[in-house]
Amino acid sequence: MADRETRPTTVWSRPERGARGPAPERSRAQITAAALALADAEGLAAVSMRALAQRLGTGPASLYRYVGSRDELLDLMADAVAGELDLSGATGGDWLDDLVGLALQSREAHVRHPWLADLNDRRGEVLGPHAIDYLDHALGILAPAPGTAGQKLEAIGLLGGMAVLFARREAAATSTGEPSAGDPSTGDPAARAAHLAAVAAEGRHPHLLAALTAAGAPPPADRDALFVRLLRRLLPAMLGQGEP
Repeated sequence: MADRETRPTTVWSRPERGARGPAPERSRAQITAAALALADAEGLAAVSMRALAQRLGTGPASLYRYVGSRDELLDLMADAVAGELDLSGATGGDWLDDLVGLALQSREAHVRHPWLADLNDRRGEVLGPHAIDYLDHALGILAPAPGTAGQKLEAIGLLGGMAVLFARREAAATSTGEPSAGDPSTGDPAARAAHLAAVAAEGRHPHLLAALTAAGAPPPADRDALFVRLLRRLLPAMLGQGEP
């Protein structure tokens, strides 16, 4: 009894519809799918109970029979995106390969739904059933890895943060369109590298000059490769293991 009284109440802890009243016309899943489509098309700020009701061809009051508030709707939306990740792969192989693959899926989900990062920033950590499945799956991948339970949870958090960072960078690059060649302000990687090299060559930044000289020419701009390379360096280090 005490456990039930102290456990936080979430939208998933209540029945989808009350026993009384008319037969349900729709489900939470249908409402959530409509909210996802609205957010993808118009952004998170456009998602309101009124706007969603209009999209569904009903009145706002009818939606409150399924979802208690806009905050609960946002929780459902975030968990629905977590449900898009494929967790069917068997664990027990190379834990680093498997975890990087999961990170790539997470990044792609954030690319598909660019509002998701802002939603998670605002709503805190409310884990729904799909998000809990994701966390458990990631911990299963990490079972043979070195490190404590706390380190493994931190590594999973880093994985999510990197996915958000790279998704935001990709969204920003997409929103500006094709970069103008030779202009560092438009996101052209070659132009940025040339600009940095020119500044370093002026002689007022000796540490930067030494680093650029030692590093040589930058690798081609491949966000996938950079994302994977950073994760493969950072994750083993967080778990007390040297570079692979």
